[in-house]
Amino acid sequence: MSPASSYHIGMIVCGEPLSLLVGAGSAIAASLSIFSYYARCKLFECCDSYWVREDYTGLQHSLRTRLYGQHLAKETIITAVIAHWKNPNPKKALVMSFHGWTGCGKNYLSSIITENLYRKGMKSDYVHVYVSTLHFSNYLEIPLYQVQLRSWIQGNVSKCERSLFVFDEVDKMPAKVIDAVKPFIDHYEYLEGVDFRKSIFIFLSNSGSNEITQKALQHYEDGKIREAITLKEMENVVMASAFNTEGGLKMSELISAHLIDHFVPFLPLERRHILLCIRDYMFSHGFTPTDESITAIADSLQYFPKTNPIYSSSGCKRVAQKTELFISAEREKDRQRFQNLQDDDAL
Repeated sequence: MSPASSYHIGMIVCGEPLSLLVGAGSAIAASLSIFSYYARCKLFECCDSYWVREDYTGLQHSLRTRLYGQHLAKETIITAVIAHWKNPNPKKALVMSFHGWTGCGKNYLSSIITENLYRKGMKSDYVHVYVSTLHFSNYLEIPLYQVQLRSWIQGNVSKCERSLFVFDEVDKMPAKVIDAVKPFIDHYEYLEGVDFRKSIFIFLSNSGSNEITQKALQHYEDGKIREAITLKEMENVVMASAFNTEGGLKMSELISAHLIDHFVPFLPLERRHILLCIRDYMFSHGFTPTDESITAIADSLQYFPKTNPIYSSSGCKRVAQKTELFISAEREKDRQRFQNLQDDDAL
């Protein structure tokens, strides 16, 4: 055998251990990378099934036991959110527009959704809240707001395709600003390499409140039960009001292009719903509610219309403040009684 042949064979034989070492090194590096990822995601939020979860049972239970007087919202949200979240390949992002008076549960429902879909709830890095009076307050800056909004949404969804966006006070937003989200909620599979179809957009607005209240009041005066009100008879009323009333959705392409999947009406809350809100607040803060205390707190709130005051003017929004005031006053009475007893004993 020639020296050249011996050298060639030697290179092949010696090359096997070298290949094995390289392969082993790559495997170790990959294992370390995977271990590092899982270790990091155990401690810090990641866009995976642990942090972005599918707690459908929790969502259904929360809506049925914590949201009062809103049967239309319950039915719509349970069906729409679960169907969208379960779908591995939805046609478009889920877009819902919540309409109703302050205190009827729009923000509250948004928080219920997030706490059941994201382990960190509203504190999740993948939940984004925009308040019109804070983020879009200047009517002269509409083009700037549109550019910023597109950048924010694209940047956030590129980090997690299961992102959720809440736009509060849309009725106070300058018209056309919200149209900046149109490309992200349309039927595109990818935009600049990002898939937006698994995200959720929620708009909160007071527009349509008068129309919703009139419909609800008419049902009441006709002797019909509240739960007989259907989404079909309310949705067109709300959509028309949002499209024609001053605010973020006025003449919006999101409506004219039918990109808002669900217009969800929030009915005005009746006194019986306020009683439940008061009871829940007292329980959640370690107080023992009684019929007398709940009634007293409910009596301190305002109701309308004057001819038949069945609806709370502020929904459940002022329940916390009124309950705290009542409890503070009761504690002061107890303190005074105790002080008087001590004074009597001293005499």
